[in-house]
Amino acid sequence: MVTLDKSQKEILKAASEFAKGEFDKDQALALENANAFPHDIWKKAADLGFVGVHLPEEFSGGGLGMLEACLIAEAFCRKDSSIGMALAMATSGAEGLVRYGDADQKKAYLPRIAEGEMQCGFGFFESECGGDLAGVATVAEKKDGHWVINGTKSHVWNGGAAGVYLILGRTDPEASPGKGLSLFLVDADQEGLTIRDAERRLGGNMVACADLVFTDVHLPAANLLGKEGRGLPQAETIIEETGILIAGQCLGTAAGALDRALAYVREREQFQRKLAAFEVTRQKIAGMALQVEQARLMTYGAARCGDAGKGLDRLGVMARITAAKAAVAVADEAIQLFGGYGYMKESEVERFYRDAKVADLTLGGTIHLKNKIAGRVIGKIK
Repeated sequence: MVTLDKSQKEILKAASEFAKGEFDKDQALALENANAFPHDIWKKAADLGFVGVHLPEEFSGGGLGMLEACLIAEAFCRKDSSIGMALAMATSGAEGLVRYGDADQKKAYLPRIAEGEMQCGFGFFESECGGDLAGVATVAEKKDGHWVINGTKSHVWNGGAAGVYLILGRTDPEASPGKGLSLFLVDADQEGLTIRDAERRLGGNMVACADLVFTDVHLPAANLLGKEGRGLPQAETIIEETGILIAGQCLGTAAGALDRALAYVREREQFQRKLAAFEVTRQKIAGMALQVEQARLMTYGAARCGDAGKGLDRLGVMARITAAKAAVAVADEAIQLFGGYGYMKESEVERFYRDAKVADLTLGGTIHLKNKIAGRVIGKIK
């Protein structure tokens, strides 16, 4: 078991109680069917400090760490995977503002994000380069003291809903691959920015997702985030931090699917016996519980290392893979235990599976993430 201190236990309990009181099953089905974001719940969660708990206190955040953010995401997604994902992803990219933003940039955006007035998003990936950010083709050209951005970012979470985006662009076309990239802050109402909605997806449908098209988007020089030419390592760090937070969501999704499977097999009878009495069922439940606990150990451990300023480049990626794998496998097994009813929306586990699979594909997918781990484990080949 993972040990939490008193404060962390209280946060987990408070988040669970909030979700129990505010997340309605019928409302969740309606929102998911309509591809709608849970605005009212988001605002209530922000008012109680559940949104941006890992952002600095001076900018309306909770001043805590990624572990506390993971605990909240876990509790929310355990109650409802779709609502939980939407609330957890609302601050997507804000970690980059904390790390690399100057005082004015933080003051302009972070309070509004933490207070539930603005969503945030980041656009790093492009359809042509996939998970390889070194191949980014979006160009940011300096002209007369301004930056002019042209290009397209694909599958941006909160795309079309966020008030500000963190965008990775090539500022030095002569630089070698992976060099000459920089990060920028782009307001949603910036002239020349077009939103191309990605339409309905397998899961994650309470979170907006869109392609962002930049056509001669003019930005002030002050919209550069961090140091010019350091965009790639900055973006990689943001992805690694986001991966830990997604691991928290996946952990909650896996635990929620297990909860529902347990409740079902304890009540359902076949051949005049409870399903939970059959050896095959017990083996399945044991395997599911094992995967949930493995995901919890990895996620909490990675979050703690991240809060201590170490381990992001490897443990964070490992936690993201482990938790996403657990979420998909446990939700899939839950559907099997439910039988035909598992495919019905009313069972919830089919939606948990869909949300888990989308999370599994996020941030470049498992294959790309394993390549990152291999690179760090093997090191340079002479």
